[in-house]
Amino acid sequence: MTEQQRGPGPDQTGETRRRQAGIAAFLVGLVATLAFFAFFPGLPHVIDWGAILVSLAVGGLARWACQSWMTRTAKDGERM
Repeated sequence: MTEQQRGPGPDQTGETRRRQAGIAAFLVGLVATLAFFAFFPGLPHVIDWGAILVSLAVGGLARWACQSWMTRTAKDGERM
């Protein structure tokens, strides 16, 4: 009971940062892919369902890559 009242510990702070970075990476991947499909010369300049699904997949991949990189970096920092 007393641990819950003390506030976030170091593990919760790292997890919060990791979650926020994952959300930001997802949004950047999503927007960048949608912008690519919308403005790249030679494409039909339409956002269809395929472009939306690819953008969601790229956003998910960016989120996964960001979170795994942050986890690996944190583990390397603990070893030193």
